[in-house]
Amino acid sequence: MAKLQWKPGTLLAPAPPALVSCGDMEQHNVLTAAWTGIVNSEPPMTYVSIRPERYSHGIIKEKGEFVINLPCEAIVKATDLCGVKSGRDVDKFALAGLTAEPSNVVAAPGIAECPISLECKVREVYKLGSHDMFLADIVAVDVDSKFVDEKGALHLGKAGLLAYAHGSYYGLGKALGTFGFSVRKKPVTKGRRAPKKK
Repeated sequence: MAKLQWKPGTLLAPAPPALVSCGDMEQHNVLTAAWTGIVNSEPPMTYVSIRPERYSHGIIKEKGEFVINLPCEAIVKATDLCGVKSGRDVDKFALAGLTAEPSNVVAAPGIAECPISLECKVREVYKLGSHDMFLADIVAVDVDSKFVDEKGALHLGKAGLLAYAHGSYYGLGKALGTFGFSVRKKPVTKGRRAPKKK
């Protein structure tokens, strides 16, 4: 089947519909942003790209920090709401029924209903055109303890994280494999060998 050639666009999917919180515990805002991801592992770094006209843009530029919160299926409606309403007009935390909670390192609040929150400090801002990219260091990761077992292993597959693709929200569905499974050798099972025939 032949592929159609379209004009250049942003059709890279799925993406996380991240809830980006900013400000502080007294005055804060949250917006939904799909333009985010990991850019480096040592040191851990991320980014979020935001249009300059968005209310959160000015807050993040002034404060130099933000929190990327990963939403789950239980708050999909709140996630969408935070992407279509402006913090200039309404308290989006209250409107969406989200709970601001203190972060461990930055002043910007995390969101209690999200299983994972990445606390970030802005390193640089790049003006790219329609969006400014805030390149940031991840200075702390906050994890909901109910997804961590007694051995300290994280079971994020149980969190019901959201994905965003071409205008729609999706649940992640079933796991299809783990990193490296395509080359991993099957474990040898020990047991009795059948006696050789004489």
